[in-house]
Amino acid sequence: MKSQLWQQLAERMSEMKNTDRPVPMVDHLRSLFAAGGLGGPLVMLAVLVVAFSAASGGTFVESSNLFNILRQFSVPLVLSLGQTLVIMTAGIDLSVASMAALSACLMGVTYSQLGWPEWVAILVGCFTGLAIGFFNGFVISRLRVPDFVATLGMLTAARGAANIITNGFPVPNFAQAVAGRTMPPMINTLGGGSLGPVPVIFIVALVMVAISWFILNRTLLGRKLIAVGGNREAARVAGINVPGTRLTVYLLSGLFSAIGGMLMAGRIESASGLMAPGMELTTIAAVVVGGTALFGGEGRIGGTVIGLFILATLSNGLNILGVSSFWQDLTTGLAVIGVVALDQARRRFLGDNRSTGRRPTPKSKDAATPITAAK
Repeated sequence: MKSQLWQQLAERMSEMKNTDRPVPMVDHLRSLFAAGGLGGPLVMLAVLVVAFSAASGGTFVESSNLFNILRQFSVPLVLSLGQTLVIMTAGIDLSVASMAALSACLMGVTYSQLGWPEWVAILVGCFTGLAIGFFNGFVISRLRVPDFVATLGMLTAARGAANIITNGFPVPNFAQAVAGRTMPPMINTLGGGSLGPVPVIFIVALVMVAISWFILNRTLLGRKLIAVGGNREAARVAGINVPGTRLTVYLLSGLFSAIGGMLMAGRIESASGLMAPGMELTTIAAVVVGGTALFGGEGRIGGTVIGLFILATLSNGLNILGVSSFWQDLTTGLAVIGVVALDQARRRFLGDNRSTGRRPTPKSKDAATPITAAK
């Protein structure tokens, strides 16, 4: 039984990675625009870019504006990567923005007010994210508290802890800071520096994208989380440690959130318990718009990147056109609902077998439910 399930999962993964045999163009297009494919999000992104370029008289595609988009949305991108891994296991993490704020505040306080060495302060920030991620994962996987409830509670608790640590003041608090200390210089460089015209923060985000892609597509953990998200019971029968896998993805989400929070602190040269408001919703929207299934087992890191830049393009384009922030919220919300509705309709129309490019798998008495895999 276990060997059959592992073989099925390996076949799915190898089939998606196999590029040795020639594939007709029509198959490429079908795969691109199938349910969960990148074709739909790419088309939507292209349409938005063309529309805003025309409406703004070319202002939108000016290099200064494009680099501003990269700088502004690099932090949500980092947080969205951790969110993708969690949602791939059919979970959700509503505390990513709060973890980012608390990690940044602790890093700032230990460096600017306590006078600790730079590298120690950065490690404190990373450890904070890992500790909260571990707590979330333990409560969800071991105590079996629903992930929505657990992370919703942590959303409030982490922000409360950040405000307690900072007394509600931004960090650095110059009344308490060591003379000449603000944020760690390395964090200021990574968050606010530039390599030529390219923001360093965007380069860091690309590195995080590469790491996330490698985890999902080239490691045993990636296969496990796909299996857990696709069919939790089948994964358990196959010998996968389901609670351990879920705990690991929340750990990764916490680490990614901590890195994102410290990058944001470096970009604005400050930290606060109120930073990154509502960013947890942005990350979920980016993941869903990018084609990752909320019910787990299917998704792509590339889809999340495209989904985030769809939201970034929409927000920046409406800003350039002078649209009120209230109308921006309404437009963005309706756009997310519309994209998800269209994606669900496309899934129903194409069916699971066509979306994965496979023929129906014959079912035997001891066969488990097929596991949906994604590159």
